[in-house]
Amino acid sequence: MSPPLRADAARNRDHVLATARSAMAEGDLALQLNDIARRAGVGVGTVYRHFPTRRALVEALADSSFTTLVEEAHSASRHDVAWTGVEVLLRALLLAQLTDPAFTEVISTSPDQDAAAGTTAHREQFRASTRTVLERAQQAGSLRPDLTEDDLHRLVCGTAFALRISENPTDRLDRYLRVLLDGIHAGRV
Repeated sequence: MSPPLRADAARNRDHVLATARSAMAEGDLALQLNDIARRAGVGVGTVYRHFPTRRALVEALADSSFTTLVEEAHSASRHDVAWTGVEVLLRALLLAQLTDPAFTEVISTSPDQDAAAGTTAHREQFRASTRTVLERAQQAGSLRPDLTEDDLHRLVCGTAFALRISENPTDRLDRYLRVLLDGIHAGRV
């Protein structure tokens, strides 16, 4: 574990993250570290000290969304009704992808691209809870028995993409989610 940052270093890190988050919100998904340094009014070395690569910066931006999603997935895995756990999990995952472009980038790539051990740990925790949700729903007979985690990951990413390119994506979230859920429900096979 690394030692805590000095107060000024922590402020600089937070400022760089806020600047990068603002850049993403404005549609700048490139996040060139030199540009982020310029926009933040800090030296390039300061940015690279905290985030040695663009990927490290993106993962840091996605960390809070990933943490929230892991908590929601864990809660969904313990839901009294297995199918409701699936609904809660998929809604949370789609919402995270709609609201956080950094999270979308991280969740859409493979673990071998992770820059930080914390990101890999989040993935493992999320996968474990997701596996529990799916197994419970399949055992209850409510989830298609032929659906794999990989299938679901791709279907959710595709649905998130369809939402992002539509007008008013948050207005369509519930409708698209319902279509996805209808497609994976065992009673619809």
